[in-house]
Order: sequence, then structure tokens, then C-alpha cells
Amino acid sequence: MATPLRRDGRDAHPDRDHPAYRSTALRHPRQPLVPLHDPETELARPFLGAGPIAPLDHDLTAQRGGQPLGERIVVTGRVRDGNGAPLAGQLVEVWQANASGRYAQAEDRHDAPLDPNFAGVGRCLTDAAGTYRFVTVKPGPYPWRNHDKAWRPSHIHFSLFGTAFASRLITQMYFPGDPLFPYDPVMQSVTDEAARERMVAAFDLDATVDQWATGYRWDIVLRGPAATVFEDVEG
Repeated sequence: MATPLRRDGRDAHPDRDHPAYRSTALRHPRQPLVPLHDPETELARPFLGAGPIAPLDHDLTAQRGGQPLGERIVVTGRVRDGNGAPLAGQLVEVWQANASGRYAQAEDRHDAPLDPNFAGVGRCLTDAAGTYRFVTVKPGPYPWRNHDKAWRPSHIHFSLFGTAFASRLITQMYFPGDPLFPYDPVMQSVTDEAARERMVAAFDLDATVDQWATGYRWDIVLRGPAATVFEDVEG
């Protein structure tokens, strides 16, 4: 018998229809959710392992043959379960805007400059200690037309997989001291202050590389009272 999937820390999640975040009015489900009573196929396939990971997938500054513009940073941390145990072999994916606050995707029409040396996507597997590590540039804030003078704080999107698509979790990592925090409906939709604080990385001198990159540490906890806030896709 398959164990039902559940989400701890539900109170930390915002309502699906969050008026301050205007596009939720068009995105949230309007019909009752349909439970999947036989998830064995989705939980067993596809297997996501080391095979698809290329040597430069974790280094967003070295994927296109030239150095992207911006502040080079290292982002690292550990992925743990609710009991604090490290989770090895977890597929971690990231995507982000460039240093000017623009995504490489054609849908982004912000008039900030594109960077031909920065695609803004990366992935890696956690090691035996549950550690992930990315080299990238600090993303810039960008306007998003949600309200008057609306700018998103600098952030990096994170996606975590277990061994199947059904186990995917998505969240965002922010940078400490960003003055846009109080004005961002996405972040402020998380009403639990402690949960919001867990979405913010910390500067880490140990992760910093001398004369090369500043370092940030951001641990990810999948369950329990100290869980990282993920997009609530299960309800």
C-alpha cells in the first residue's frame, strides 16, 4: 500500500488566491482537487539519476565559453529530511535572472540587457552529505507589473526532485538585507515570519573563494516544523 503524500507546515503556505499577488486569480484551481489513489507508476518512474548531469551544469558562469557580467557568487547548502538526516542523490535545479534582472527566455520583455554568456539555468546532484553547490552571478531585481512600482527582490528559483516527477518541490531563495522584501507580495504571502526567514540565504565566509567569489549558504529542509516553504501544489 502506498503511503499518502502529505505536506508538513501547511500553515506557512499562502492561500492559492492571494489578492496582493494578482496573477493568482488566474492560476489557482477553482474546482476540488482530485486525489491520485494509485501513484505507484509516478513514484517509480522516471528515475532521475547522475546520467543526465554534465560537468558544467552546476557552474552557470562557465556554460557558454565566456564570463557573464555581475557579482560572481557560490551558493551551497545541505538538503535534509525532517529529522535532520542528509539526503544524497537529490536532483537540484536552479533558474534565475542575470545580473541586470532579465531572464534569458524570449518571454521576458524587460528592457534590461541580455548577457550572451549567461543562460541562467543549472543543476546538480547532492553528495553523500546532502550538499549541493552552484557557481553563478547574483541576479538583479526586475519589474513585474503586479502593482505600481513593482519590483521582485533578487532571488534564485530552486526545484528538487526525488526519484520521480511526482516528488518535485519548487521554492525561491532570497538574499539577506534586500530592501524590496516588505513590498513583494510573493514573499509577504508567507505570513509566518520564521518561515519567511528560512527563505533567505546567509553570507558564508567558508563558502567564499578568496579573490574570486562571495559565498552564500542556504539549507533546504523537506519536512517537519523547520521545513523550507515550497509552492503548495498538493493543497
